[in-house]
Formats: sequence, structure tokens, C-alpha cells
Amino acid sequence: MMRRGSGYGITVLRVTLGIIFLLHGYLAVFVYTPAGVTAFNAKMGIPLPAIMAWFVILGHFLGGASLVLGFFTRIGALVHVVIMGGAIFFVHLREGFFLHGMVVDAAAGKAAVAGYEYALVLLMASIAILITGGGPLALDGSRRRL
Repeated sequence: MMRRGSGYGITVLRVTLGIIFLLHGYLAVFVYTPAGVTAFNAKMGIPLPAIMAWFVILGHFLGGASLVLGFFTRIGALVHVVIMGGAIFFVHLREGFFLHGMVVDAAAGKAAVAGYEYALVLLMASIAILITGGGPLALDGSRRRL
């Protein structure tokens, strides 16, 4: 039996995840730059590197905002399932499980990201939001009645 208020855990997860993705979008645009993200994608063998760079940038910004607000929550989560699945497959998986360093020179297309544990947590959290919806305080009401 769920106790009153126990559903707020998914709200905390949703908002926190949304903030993380918004900040990743900021990082991609203002630190690495779209050209740098494109170069990185090409170096990692990601198909259609420029299109995927913009998909990731817009996905992080719009999907992150949707998670923070709880508006189109499941769509925002689904976008991040795709992004994080791709990040694990194309970038992190070959480095093993443990994250033991993060040195990225996106403009040069170089990364020593080493490990997929962090990306896996973001992927699983996105899947949890996709399954459960936004929880209490979500604007779109994509949640179970508690």
C-alpha cells in the first residue's frame, strides 16, 4: 500500500533529471558549440553527425524543459531514452562500466569519457519517467492517481 505523498519521489527525479539535461544542452551550445558537437559526433562514428548534434542539443533543451515542468513529460523522457541509448552505444560502452575520467575536447573530436555508469543512470531514470509519467505537480497530468 502506498502512503500519501510517496509518489513525490518521481517528481523529484523528473525535475532533477530535467535540470541535468538542460545543463547538458547549455554545455553543448555555449561551451562545446554546435560545430564542436558535430565534430565529436563524426569522430565517434555517429551517423549524420550535424543532424544528430542538433537533435541532442534541442532534445536536451526542450526535453529537459518538459521534464522540469512536467509538460509532455513522456515525450521528453522518450527523447532522452534515445539520446542516452545512443550515447552509451556510440561513446561510452567501449570504455567499460566505470567512469574514471571526463576530458572532452569537442572541437577536436576527442574524448576520454571512460565508462558508461553515469549515462546508464540517466538512461534508466529517463525510462522510469517514461513508464510512470510526471508524478504529482506535473502540468500534463501524465501520472497515475495516487
